[in-house]
Amino acid sequence: MTRRPVLPGASELFRRTDTPATPPPAPVTELPTLAAAASSPALRGSSSTPREADPATPPLTLVPDVAGGAPRIVVDELAAHRAALPAAPAKRTRGAADKNRTRHEEKITVYCSADELLALETARLTLRGQHGVAADRGRIVREAINVLLADLEVHGEDSVLVRRLRK
Repeated sequence: MTRRPVLPGASELFRRTDTPATPPPAPVTELPTLAAAASSPALRGSSSTPREADPATPPLTLVPDVAGGAPRIVVDELAAHRAALPAAPAKRTRGAADKNRTRHEEKITVYCSADELLALETARLTLRGQHGVAADRGRIVREAINVLLADLEVHGEDSVLVRRLRK
């Protein structure tokens, strides 16, 4: 099995621009200035009051001229679509994670066998599936260390840790 990714071909990435495949869409309305927009009969409507927002008519947007001249007004055809989309959820930062979570300043590296790692991952999934406890492998290891050290402090020679390490 090759690890090379399957990429799209050139015909899928590029299209011809000299001959349109479909009829071109209606041209985007551009007016050179705000004054021209105010005097345009199409934008004024039938009354002298400002035009009400019509969902079928795209809103207008003021954009700067490319040559650095006066801003122009263009029809924003995607504004109605963007307004219908739900707001993007706020991104969580590392500092704004769970309030009950403690930051660990120290680090150790522990090597384990594939069987031990599989057992740890199985325990994590069991905790989540059968007991409703969501914990990552690091938290499980830290809790196991705390339990073993507390047992060592209470039971001394008879602790599980001493017995297992003497084997």
